[in-house]
Amino acid sequence: MKQLLLAATLALSLATPASAAVQTADRIVAVINNGVITLSELQQREAEITASLKRQNVALPPASVLSRQVLDLMVNEQLQLQYAASNGLRVSESEIDQTLQRLAAQNKTDLQGLYARLQQDGLSLEQFRKSLRKDLLLDRIKEREIVGRVNVTDSEVEQVLKSTQGLSNAEYRLAMIQLNIPERADAAQIEKLRQRLQEAQQAIRNGQPFAEVAARYSEAATALSGGDMGWKGASALPPDFIQLLDSMKVGDVTDIVRANGSLFLFKLSDKRNSAGEQLVQQHKVRHILIKTNEATSEAEAKARILQVQDRLQRGASFEAVARQFSEDGSASLGGDLGWLNPGDTVPEFERAFNALQPGQNSEPVRSPFGWHLIRLEEVRSQDVSGERAKLAIKQQIRQRKAEQNYNDWLQQLRAAAFIDDRLIEK
Repeated sequence: MKQLLLAATLALSLATPASAAVQTADRIVAVINNGVITLSELQQREAEITASLKRQNVALPPASVLSRQVLDLMVNEQLQLQYAASNGLRVSESEIDQTLQRLAAQNKTDLQGLYARLQQDGLSLEQFRKSLRKDLLLDRIKEREIVGRVNVTDSEVEQVLKSTQGLSNAEYRLAMIQLNIPERADAAQIEKLRQRLQEAQQAIRNGQPFAEVAARYSEAATALSGGDMGWKGASALPPDFIQLLDSMKVGDVTDIVRANGSLFLFKLSDKRNSAGEQLVQQHKVRHILIKTNEATSEAEAKARILQVQDRLQRGASFEAVARQFSEDGSASLGGDLGWLNPGDTVPEFERAFNALQPGQNSEPVRSPFGWHLIRLEEVRSQDVSGERAKLAIKQQIRQRKAEQNYNDWLQQLRAAAFIDDRLIEK
């Protein structure tokens, strides 16, 4: 959600007035199953992304390259929105209202001030709500289908700790150019991709900024932000790659790297040591879970959690009700999950208890495991420097797995879809 709010905040400053839109005869530039993308929609999105690149001082790729990358981005979004529709995923008006409240607070204003800002930038409230609905839905799809299904074991954390011994405090600011290798690609196809990446490599050696080359060549979602990957901890990267980075100077670019079904060029933008005290906000939480499975349908599970909620609202003890009705392993403890660090639970669950005050119960919350009622007992700031390495590694492994699974899932979605690309008129 934090990323969503940041994206929405950026959208406020990038809104393109309707009067500035390119006036041209409209046509269909892509057909995706039973949906379409029109030229005017593509041009509007290009204008927004162009403004973003200029604000980052990233040189624009050629117009044809920008159009291709933006259209691919929109096709991926369309496929995910269609998936959401066919699987009954939706965003309610109240959820949009709550997001607008948080966005206004983040921009240090109220709702009236937010609406005034939208009007000033030539964006109607209806348009902005539509954009928020899309972003919330895309966020929910990723959480449900990818992030919520990622599991990180203690043995995985211990293995990474051993392989990065002495490097756990190192962090690297990276940028990348990525070319994806299609499934069952033959040697000739892979060599063609390698030659294209070598072109990008030569452009960098000739003095072109990495961000400009990334915007032109990369197939990653980071392409239109100059390939920036942000800061990565040593434990989030393969040990062999860490050794390579440690031999590089800030500003250096790697040779071509093949990993996870793609070819890469990486730039080491910066490096730092993150040692020292690390305070995190911990939450002491109880919950009641009604699972959804082959024996219990979605509707049945929701009806049961509403019945449990009714008992709580009539004064029953949360601990006692959890012991009696919860289907989680914590039932015998009265639903007690102990002190939770950021990232310990799936995003939907964490977002719900973050919104509570101590002593408050949540409304029913849906997660990949079923329906929950959550009670927040206490909140504290805790120095976790002693366990910082394990906490950071667990979060980084989860993020790495989620990113790879999401890319794989998206490619499968594209492979199963009917896509008629009409960007270049035939």
